[in-house]
Amino acid sequence: MTDEPTLLDSAAQAFRDHGLTAAITALIGGSLAIAASVTRKAFTNEAMLERLDHELHLERERIDRMRADDRKADADRLERIETDIRAMRDVMFEAFQRGRTD
Repeated sequence: MTDEPTLLDSAAQAFRDHGLTAAITALIGGSLAIAASVTRKAFTNEAMLERLDHELHLERERIDRMRADDRKADADRLERIETDIRAMRDVMFEAFQRGRTD
């Protein structure tokens, strides 16, 4: 009967043989994984901030256009009111002039 080592026995023997090397490799690999995760998170946050900044810029432009439209509508309405006032003033002036000549 042959005694073949199990997988656990093989893993334990490999750790005993290469323990320090495996620990250093795991430390370096873990550090790289953390750095990759932080970098990915930073780029993800940067992309999100850039997208939010773009959306904010678009929203500000939309609000500015709405305000410009509102100002134009107010200016047009004010011009119509002033025209009506001038017309009424002219009508009243003509009526007053006619009343004096009669």
